Amino acid sequence: MRTGWRMFDYHFYWSIVWAKFPMLLDGALLTIQITVLSVVLGLLAAIPLALWRRNGKGTLALFAGAWIESARNTPALFQIYMAYFGLGALGLHLSSYTALLIAIIFNNAGYLAEVLRGGLEGVAPQQAPAARSLGMNAFQSFTYVIFPQLFRIIFFPFVNQVNWALLNTSLGMMIGLRELTGATQMAQAESFRTFEFFLVAAGMYYVIAKIISLGALTAAWRIFRD
Repeated sequence: MRTGWRMFDYHFYWSIVWAKFPMLLDGALLTIQITVLSVVLGLLAAIPLALWRRNGKGTLALFAGAWIESARNTPALFQIYMAYFGLGALGLHLSSYTALLIAIIFNNAGYLAEVLRGGLEGVAPQQAPAARSLGMNAFQSFTYVIFPQLFRIIFFPFVNQVNWALLNTSLGMMIGLRELTGATQMAQAESFRTFEFFLVAAGMYYVIAKIISLGALTAAWRIFRD
């Protein structure tokens, strides 16, 4: 027998939600997995993009500019559709998981490239020559002089991008992926308890995002307290 409570002439049946909660949890774990992979791989792609864009000359700079402008000025859903349906029309058929991951990596790389470029612009250009004059080689000057300053500048914008990637994974539902939003849609379609399921899913997104933010604040306090 279903149990629930009533508000605004609507009966809440939470027992149905808890019965299907493992489905939502599996979706949440998939969401976290895609978020982590897309941020890590997006950052790796963003590093050369930022350097090429900062150089401002040649074919690589044009390529970096096209990537960054496309990622930042078109909807993430459009990018996902291009990876899934667009490439499929060209004969390259990707799974929902792969298409979403590629699209979010593309999106993350565009935003993170600008974060990195802005961070590099925020480091005084005299720092590298000064470090070299002290006998450091290029690697040492970047590691011990440039990177600590760059890291401080980009830390919180980077954390914001992690949360942005987390929320963008919800668009995987549009191509049939059962990440957290897709799993929620499937669960509510089977039970017709839309409000309860999406309220719980929203709470799960909130908790994950807050864990990321609070973890970043804790790390910042320990790293930057000097």
